[in-house]
Amino acid sequence: MRDPYSVLGVAKNASETDIKKAFRKLAKKYHPDQNKDDPKAQAQFAEVNQAYEIVGDKEKRGKFDRGEIDGQGKPRFQSHGFEGFSDFQDFGNAGGARGFRGQTGGGGGFGGGGFDDILNDILGGFGGGRRGRTAGAGAGAGPRPGAGAGASAGRATPTKGKNADLVAMVSLEDLINSGKAQVTLPSGKTVNVTIPPGTREGESIRLRGQGFPGENGGTAGDAMVEIRFRKHPLFEVRGNDLVLELPLTLYEAVLGAKVRTPTLGGAVNLNIPAGSSGDKTMRLKGKGLPTKTGHGDLLVKLQIVLPPNADGELETLMKAWRDVTPYKARGPEFD
Repeated sequence: MRDPYSVLGVAKNASETDIKKAFRKLAKKYHPDQNKDDPKAQAQFAEVNQAYEIVGDKEKRGKFDRGEIDGQGKPRFQSHGFEGFSDFQDFGNAGGARGFRGQTGGGGGFGGGGFDDILNDILGGFGGGRRGRTAGAGAGAGPRPGAGAGASAGRATPTKGKNADLVAMVSLEDLINSGKAQVTLPSGKTVNVTIPPGTREGESIRLRGQGFPGENGGTAGDAMVEIRFRKHPLFEVRGNDLVLELPLTLYEAVLGAKVRTPTLGGAVNLNIPAGSSGDKTMRLKGKGLPTKTGHGDLLVKLQIVLPPNADGELETLMKAWRDVTPYKARGPEFD
């Protein structure tokens, strides 16, 4: 595990706000849904989540800065003032260590304690030490004065894991057809999230116990999944309604026509009344997004499109029309 500050690309004195911004930016960048062709995306996404679990938590960040835990949140066993013994491995390899293991309560060295007592003093603060001496410490050996109290104090308190802020990109078709979206959890597992009818973009769905793991037996946090809609080439979302711009030829607008019109549930034939003006809006009921009680509507805005090339006959017709049947397209507010 690399240094979590380096993973998030922030300085060690970065504010909580800057750390959260960096995390959200990287989580979006490496999200597997955004990198389906990159097999490394899931590992990078998990690494970013692990880094934020450390430096995004005030207590864990303090422990990491003081060197008490590593980048994965695991304890680092540090020196307790005994010269020549810097960590647990030093005790296993240092000369003379075998002599400490055989000492009983009446022996000398380190206040008369046995090797297991020394381990208890060092490891007890991390909740991993053995309380009292083992059976191999010798007959008549009992717990040192105050050992029971120290053991109780050494037990770490269960801590609930942090919530995970996730983003689910949802297509409008999936919202209509399946009502589900895929999201990758901090564990790297991908799950389907059911989207309740009527969910608006920007709202969050809570997945209980699917966030970052707790410490010392604590429960996992929750996953807060923010719903965002993928941009659609045809439809614009407006609340529970959809808006579609429907191009029309000039003669369809003047004479009227039946025009094939796409919807999220399949195309329909829309009757265009004769004499329809551009920007006129027609409503197709129930063709919008799901709501708690049904569906929104599809608002179809008519857009008149002139021929792509110059047409002499059309120009002649328009000049005659202008001279014989002029009309106003703009109201007095434009005068």
